[in-house]
Amino acid sequence: MSTAEPRPPVRERVPAPAEVRMPDPVDGVVWRPATPEDAPGITALLEAMSRRDHPDWSESLAEVEDDLGHSWVDLPNDSVLGHDADGALVAWGLVIEMPEPESLLRIILPGGVHPERRGRGLGRRLLAWQRARAKQRLSRSDSILPAWLMSYAPDRAPEHGRLLDRSGFEPSRYFTSLDAVLADADLDRELPAGVRVEPMSAELSEAVRLAKNASFADHWGSQPATVEGWTSMLALPSARPELSRVALADEEVVGFVLTEINEDDWERQGFTGCYIGLVGTVREWRGRGLAGALLADVMRAARDAGLERAVLDVDAENPTGALSVYTRLGFRATSRDVSYRIVY
Repeated sequence: MSTAEPRPPVRERVPAPAEVRMPDPVDGVVWRPATPEDAPGITALLEAMSRRDHPDWSESLAEVEDDLGHSWVDLPNDSVLGHDADGALVAWGLVIEMPEPESLLRIILPGGVHPERRGRGLGRRLLAWQRARAKQRLSRSDSILPAWLMSYAPDRAPEHGRLLDRSGFEPSRYFTSLDAVLADADLDRELPAGVRVEPMSAELSEAVRLAKNASFADHWGSQPATVEGWTSMLALPSARPELSRVALADEEVVGFVLTEINEDDWERQGFTGCYIGLVGTVREWRGRGLAGALLADVMRAARDAGLERAVLDVDAENPTGALSVYTRLGFRATSRDVSYRIVY
């Protein structure tokens, strides 16, 4: 019986330049690495970009500071900013090699260009730099895992997808945004027998992290959440433990729903609401109605807190049937993002 040939190390699969220079100046824009002090300027640029790309939300300053501050982000080498003659930021990008991979080596390439400066070659130069730097990182890795370069493009701004297509990326997955009007939702759900529910707490954090890693192990592109990344996510001002729920059976975490609120998004959305960032059920408890019951509990709590809607995102090909769980609770699709990748 034949066996597959072992996969060679990434460094043998990915040719890359020994040196990656900053992009050439174009349209009066020059380039440099980012520093932590650039977080407010990047946040302002992201807000301007969001008006075109996803008008109902934008990243907060705290989220940008969190992204720039992780130990695995090497700002001097893995970031680039484009600014005009007046010093205003008009483009930005990161190359983020996600830490502690188990089955997949991922490099994420967030970034973009101010809407008023698009169509002038900035995005093309930015993405070329990101891809070259990502390949340089991969070319130094001894890992034998599959390796992906990943980026995302909102359907509402198709120029992003066109740029990724022209740069060798392929669309690989579709993620749907949904929202539910809390006053109209049917939230009559019962927990499975033997389960009790608590709000999220610091005492439960590590057990929930491990349950998240277990429950997402069969999800496309997912890798385990690290302690550092998990801790910083829960420390963001947007985290709402009082509107989050943890299900326990025999003192083991078997399910969870984690909720966030960014009040700065409410005016542009036209409603008050919460964002449900994570919904998970460990494999042994799937198919028993646990996710729906937990989510209904969160939605009732949000409604009782005076919020009007709940928002979440779901992989259109989620293997757990999550989309049907959400639609039965009154969630309806509002927009879609596309995940693009290059596989090595």
